[in-house]
Amino acid sequence: MDRIKMTTPLVEMDGDEMTRILWQMIKDELLIPFIDLKTEYYDLGLKHRDETGDQVTVDSALATRKYGVAVKCATITPNAARVKEYDLKEMYKSPNGTIRAILDGTVFRAPIVVNGIEPTVRTWKKPITIARHAYGDVYKASEMVIPGAGKAEIVFTAEDGQQKKELIHTFDGPGIVQGMHNLCSSIESFARSCFNYALDTGQDLWFATKDTISKQYDHSFKDIFQDIFDAEYKDKFEEAGIEYFYTLIDDAVARVIRSEGGYIWACKNYDGDVMSDMVATAFGSLAMMTSVLVAPDGTTEYEAAHGTVQRHYYKHLNGEETSTNSVATIFAWTGALRKRGKLDDIPELCRFADLLEKATIDTIEEGTMTKDLALITTLENVNAVNSEDFIKAVRSKLEDLL
Repeated sequence: MDRIKMTTPLVEMDGDEMTRILWQMIKDELLIPFIDLKTEYYDLGLKHRDETGDQVTVDSALATRKYGVAVKCATITPNAARVKEYDLKEMYKSPNGTIRAILDGTVFRAPIVVNGIEPTVRTWKKPITIARHAYGDVYKASEMVIPGAGKAEIVFTAEDGQQKKELIHTFDGPGIVQGMHNLCSSIESFARSCFNYALDTGQDLWFATKDTISKQYDHSFKDIFQDIFDAEYKDKFEEAGIEYFYTLIDDAVARVIRSEGGYIWACKNYDGDVMSDMVATAFGSLAMMTSVLVAPDGTTEYEAAHGTVQRHYYKHLNGEETSTNSVATIFAWTGALRKRGKLDDIPELCRFADLLEKATIDTIEEGTMTKDLALITTLENVNAVNSEDFIKAVRSKLEDLL
C-alpha cells in the first residue's frame, strides 16, 4: 500500500532510557512503513538538554504552539543522583513542567481499558479520567535551605513599591522552606478546560482541593471554579444532564474508591500527578494510561503517563531481554496522528490511528502481551513476549486490519 501523506509536521520530542528505545521501535515498525511521517524533531534526552542548557525544551514547546500538535517520549527529571550519573551542569526542572508552563494547558489522563485486565478496585466499571492542572505549585516552586535561627517571610512588593508580608516561620535552628505560586488566569483556563471537556465527553466533573487547611491558596481554586461554573456553565451542564461536584481531596479519594468510575476528576498539579498514577495502576498498569495536554488555544501534546523505565534500560544495556509495555507510548503517537489528521483534513491518517489502536488492543485481548500484563490478566494461556516481539505482533495485526 502507498504510505499516507502528511501535510503539516508533528512536533516530535524524543526522550530517555527504555522509552527512547521503544520510541524508535514504534517508528520503525508501526509508523514509517505506513506513513510518510513528517515531524519537527527535538531531542529531549537528558544529555542534549544539558548540552543546550535546557533551551531545547523551551524550543520544543514553542514549536508545539506553532504547529498545534506534539508527541512526547518520557523524559528524566534529574535528582541529585541523576546529576552525578550524567555529570550535569545543573539539576534541571521537569521538562513536562516547563512545557506545561509555556503552553498553560490542562493534562487529561485516562486508562486504556482492555478485556482481561480487570481493575484492582472491584467497584470500578468505567474509566476515570484525571484532569491535572498544568501550571505552578511545586513544579514552579522556589526553595531554600535555612542554615540556622532566623525568620522566614513571604514578601510581595507591588509596582508602586508598597510591600505586604506574611510570616512563614521563626526558625530556632536549620530547616527548609518552599514558596509556591499560581496565576488566576491559569486557574481560570484550567476550570474552563475541565468544564468544556466534561461537556464534550458527557461526563460528570469532580473537583477537589484542601480549602479547609489552605484557606487562601486552595480556596482560590475552589472559588474560581465555582464562579466560572455559575456564570458560564451551570445551564449547559443541566441541559447535558451532567453534574459539577466539589469536595475536599481526602473525601474525593474515599468517594473515588467506592465509585463505579465514568467521570472526570479534576486535581491541582501535584494531586493530579499522584492520583493519575494511582488510577492507572489500579486499572492495570502505568503503561496503560494516556496523557494529553490541552492548551486554551487548542494546542495539544500527547505522551505516555509513565516514566522512562530505568530498570529495564539498564537490563537492555547489559544485553538482557526486556518485556517493556509500549501501549501508552503507541497511543501517544496515535493520539497525535489522529489530531493532525483532523486538523489537516486527512481522514486516512485518522483511520490509521484508529486501526493502530485496535491492533494494539486486539493483540492483548487475543493473548499476546508484555510480562507486566501477563502477571495480572484473567485470560488463560497467554503469550508473554519481549518488548520488540510485542511491537512486531501489533504490526502483524495492523497489517491484517489494513
